[in-house]
Amino acid sequence: MNALALTPPIAPRANPYLDIESYEGQGDLMVLNMGPQHPSTHGVLRLKLWLDGEVVVKAVPYLGYLHRGVEKLLEKLTYVQSTPIVDKNDYVSSMTNELALVMAFEKLEGCEIPRRARYIRTICAEMQRVASHLLWLGTFALDMGGALGGGTTAFMYCLRERERILDLFEELSGARFHYHMMQVGGVRHDLPAGWDAHLKRVAADISARIPEYEHMLSENVIFRARTRGVGRIDKLLAQELGLSGPNIRACGIDHDLRRSQPYAAYDEIEVRPALATEGDVYARYQVRLAEMRESLRIALALIDGVPAGPIMGRKPIETVNAVKPPAGEAYVAIDSPRGELGAWVVSDGSTKPYRCKLRPPSYHALSALPYLLPGVTIPDVVVILGSLDPIMGEADR
Repeated sequence: MNALALTPPIAPRANPYLDIESYEGQGDLMVLNMGPQHPSTHGVLRLKLWLDGEVVVKAVPYLGYLHRGVEKLLEKLTYVQSTPIVDKNDYVSSMTNELALVMAFEKLEGCEIPRRARYIRTICAEMQRVASHLLWLGTFALDMGGALGGGTTAFMYCLRERERILDLFEELSGARFHYHMMQVGGVRHDLPAGWDAHLKRVAADISARIPEYEHMLSENVIFRARTRGVGRIDKLLAQELGLSGPNIRACGIDHDLRRSQPYAAYDEIEVRPALATEGDVYARYQVRLAEMRESLRIALALIDGVPAGPIMGRKPIETVNAVKPPAGEAYVAIDSPRGELGAWVVSDGSTKPYRCKLRPPSYHALSALPYLLPGVTIPDVVVILGSLDPIMGEADR
C-alpha cells in the first residue's frame, strides 16, 4: 500500500442533471455529438455534449451500440459453450472474462479446482492484466496526440511488448485473442515444455522497458499539464458510482478483490495493490504503471512454484452437455484489469443456465462522465474518457 501523492482538496461536483433550458451561458449553446464512430472513444460510444464556446456544460453518454445480447445468448447455450461468448466482451482481457464466468459455474457445481490449475489461472490473469494495461497506455498516448512523439511512438513501444504476451498465450492455448482457456473444473491446456522460461524472458524484457514509458510520459511537460488535476474523482463519488479497479485505487481507496476475497492462487501470494490519492487522470496512469510491475512480480513468483498434478478437478469435458450443476444460484466477482467483474448465474438443474447476469466495471466507469466532463474543454474530454479505460464490448454486452 503505497500512496503516490498527498490528498488534494476536493472541488465542488458538477451537476449531471443540469436543466439546459434554464442555463444562461456566455453565448448560444451548441450540441456536439462525439461518436458513435469517433476514433478516440475506445469503442462505439456516443457522447452528447452541450458546449458554451469550447467549454462543456453538460454531458450525456449513450450506450448500446455494441449490444450483442450476451446474457441472453448464455441462457441459450450450455455451460460448456459459454466461454467463447464472454471472450468477446472485454476483448483485450479475454482470460479474466472467462475466469469470472467459469468460477460462477464451478460455485454452482461445487467442484474443487486442482492447485496446478489455480496457479495457471493466476499466472494467465496477471499476464493478461499487463497486456491490457499496455494496450491502454499505448492508445492513451494516441489520444494525447502530437506532443508525445506524434502519439505513435508510445503506442508502438507498448504494442511491441504486448505482442510478446500474445505469443505466450498462443503457445499455451493456440489462440492469440479469444482463448477458450478456462474450463469448468480447471483449465483446458497444461503448460507446454519451456513455457516457464519463455514467460521469464518476456517478463524481464517488459520490466526493463517500463522505465522507457515513464521517461517518455511522466517527464513530458505537456503530458503532465494535460493529466494532473484533470478529471478528478473524489472517494465518495467513486463509491457512489460503483467504480473499482485502478479507477477507485487512484482515489486512495485500498480495495482489491485479489486480496480481500482471494480466488485462484491469490491466497498463496501477497498482493500489493498500487494506490494514488489525487483521483485525477495522472493518478490513474500512475496506478496502471505500478500494477504492471506488480503483475509481473506475481507471475514470476508463481511460475517457479507451479505444483505438479492434474489441471482438471472433475471428469474430462467431452461433450457440450457434460456440465449439469444442481438448481441454485451463485455470484462470483474477480478483479479484472478494469475492476470488479462479476458473474451471477441461476441454474434450474439443466445443462444450460436459466439466467445469467454480468457486472462489467466499464459500465460503472462510464457513469462518471456526466460528473467529470462539465467545465472542461473538448480536448480534455478525450483525455478523461481514455483515462477511465472503458471497453464498450464489456459495457454494452
